[in-house]
Amino acid sequence: MKISIGNDHAGPDYKIAIVNMLKAKGHDVTNYGADTFDSVDYPDFGHAVAIDVSEGKADFGIVICGSGNGIAMSANKHPKVRAALCWTKEIAALARQHNNANIISIPARFTSIPQAVEMVETFLNTDFEGGRHQNRVNKIACQ
Repeated sequence: MKISIGNDHAGPDYKIAIVNMLKAKGHDVTNYGADTFDSVDYPDFGHAVAIDVSEGKADFGIVICGSGNGIAMSANKHPKVRAALCWTKEIAALARQHNNANIISIPARFTSIPQAVEMVETFLNTDFEGGRHQNRVNKIACQ
């Protein structure tokens, strides 16, 4: 699976743990994230990941910032992107099952690294249920 990941200064350690897990499982990872805790602008990384997902260069995306909100908002500006802010593995599962989310947004300041890794694993291993949810997902896009 091809996965793009991006983070700001709140998430380098989260990114490293997630990338290590993904590579250990054989996934192809494109890293757009910051590698230091020096202040950077989260939209730069959210847009890069969203472009990959929108253009089909990545199957899924992972974005990380302090609250998870700003980077998700940035990603959601792109067509075909459904970035979901997740703070538990249950929310991550529902984002996939009901919303067909293709980018998970992680709030680094409100989750632990093990929690974030678990959320990503759940997100990637959960299928969209379709059915009654498909019509709702179709209504998300304004294009």
